[in-house]
Amino acid sequence: MVKTTVSCPQCNQPVAVELTRLFDVAEDPQAKQILLSGAYNLMACPSCGFRGQAPSPIVYHDPDKELLLTFFPPELHIPVNQQEQMIGPLITKVMESLPMEKRKAYFLNPETMLTRQRLVERILEEDGVTPEMLKAQQDRLNLLQRLASTSAEARPEVIRQETELVDEELIMILQRLIQSAAAAGEEESARVLVELQQDLLENTEFGQEILRQAQEQQAAIAALEQASKAGLTHEVLLDLIIDAAENEIRLVTLVSMARGGLDYSFFQLLTDRAQRASGEEQAKLTALRDKLLEMTHEIDQAIKEQEDLAGQLLDEILAEQNIEEATLQALPGINEIFLELLRVRIQAARKADDQNLLTKLQQVAGAIQKVSAPGANIQLIETLIQAEDDAAIQSILDENADELTDDFLQFLYSLVSQTQAQQGQESTAEKLQHVYRQVLRYTMKRNLEKQD
Repeated sequence: MVKTTVSCPQCNQPVAVELTRLFDVAEDPQAKQILLSGAYNLMACPSCGFRGQAPSPIVYHDPDKELLLTFFPPELHIPVNQQEQMIGPLITKVMESLPMEKRKAYFLNPETMLTRQRLVERILEEDGVTPEMLKAQQDRLNLLQRLASTSAEARPEVIRQETELVDEELIMILQRLIQSAAAAGEEESARVLVELQQDLLENTEFGQEILRQAQEQQAAIAALEQASKAGLTHEVLLDLIIDAAENEIRLVTLVSMARGGLDYSFFQLLTDRAQRASGEEQAKLTALRDKLLEMTHEIDQAIKEQEDLAGQLLDEILAEQNIEEATLQALPGINEIFLELLRVRIQAARKADDQNLLTKLQQVAGAIQKVSAPGANIQLIETLIQAEDDAAIQSILDENADELTDDFLQFLYSLVSQTQAQQGQESTAEKLQHVYRQVLRYTMKRNLEKQD
């Protein structure tokens, strides 16, 4: 980054700007995201108030994809030969930073991008993102903007006109917008977006299918919750799964939520029941057992893959100089599995008395804790919400096991429902829902252990 003076595009007054001309992924893994986001070379003119990107030549380099791109803003009005003189040293710098074996032929033929938009598109093309895909995403954003400015009465007609744009991608975009608005405290924006989401779900075939799936999932969760309150055993869990065997959504929901209960004893019980049956019933139970084995294997495999990804992400964070900043940038990829891995590594560092590693790991944990949302006012629930990770929640539950009664579980469920119904409380509702699921799993496991 170079501190220089450029002329304001609007009033031509000189403005001091920190310019980045070289975006080298080999030197900075974040360079690609910074370039794609447009959050670089930003200037603010104190004379006329202009805010935007300062025009500057750019060189982009990604050695893994053997991609070397150049862009020279046409508004600078600099002849081609002078452009080459300005960009040449940047390319030379990139090449000299690499070992000899990595200085390949693509350095001799950098691709010239005529527009900033084309520069972005070319980078995304290497990731499999085509201009058509970018246009499709922009069309969906335009639809959301149109709906946001349309009255509630007129929205159904607009949605029917654009029903082909209502798909999983649109819902995912909308979810991210809702989460961003809620995190920023923009309650009115979040409320409008939630209303748009409901309108989209109610007025399209795609949305109706999502609502149907959600109802099936809720039914499965409710059945599991009811069974847990009455005392969940392997026999009860097996009966629930057999009843849900013909409904794929309910079956998947039960298996994913009660994976811990589908252990050796569970499958032995299912095998015994299949052997005692005959004819069509025996065939159904045998097929169900095979299907459950396949499903649990897939779940375990997915968890293993997520554990590997979490380990890579944590290693990347620890390799950065500013660990807190790196952690905050990595927040979208931080999940329960990452937090559990972090807890395990902290314990291992303590056991090995590796103070240097322990300090870094604690910086990661501290950065995550800083962005944890506060929760309810009940002391135990507040403590659970403020827990650093799932391991901490487990420890709190162990310490307060006697308080985890059916009444407490019912109260927590009611609190979740109430918070979900309140506009502007999406962040708190999400945290409460996570805590509720952890408490439910804990009590389910405890009940299974008692019965066995």
